[in-house]
Amino acid sequence: MADKEIMATGRRKTSIAVVKLVKGKGRIFVNGKTLKNYIGNRPAVEMLVYRPLVLTDNQEKYDVRVKALGGGIVAQCGAIRHGISRALVKANEEYRNVLRLEGLLTRDPRVKERKKYGRKRARKRFQFSKR
Repeated sequence: MADKEIMATGRRKTSIAVVKLVKGKGRIFVNGKTLKNYIGNRPAVEMLVYRPLVLTDNQEKYDVRVKALGGGIVAQCGAIRHGISRALVKANEEYRNVLRLEGLLTRDPRVKERKKYGRKRARKRFQFSKR
C-alpha cells in the first residue's frame, strides 16, 4: 500500500464523495478543479476539508482526488472530509483514535425531513385565518 492509491467513500446529506489518496504534495482536486476554485472564497469550508489531514499531520504527504456529486457545495465538502478520514484510516490504522475523538469517522445522519400533507413544508403550516 506504500505507493498505491487508497480509495474511500464519504457521505453527507444527499452528497457522495469518492476519495482517492495518492502520495503527493498536499493538493486537493475536486471534479478536476482545485479545492479553492471549486468552493470559491469560503475559508471556513476549506478548513473543514483539511481537518483530517491536519489532525493526522499529513498535509504535505498526500494528494487527494475527489469525485463529488449530489447536494450543495458545503454538504459535498462534509462528504469529502468523511471520505478523507476513512481513507486515512485505511492508510494507517493508528489514525483511527485521533479521527474518532474528533467525530470525523461518524457519518452525519442529519438529512432533510420529508414534506407532510396538509402542510407547506415538513413542519410549516398554511396561514391560519380566524375569519
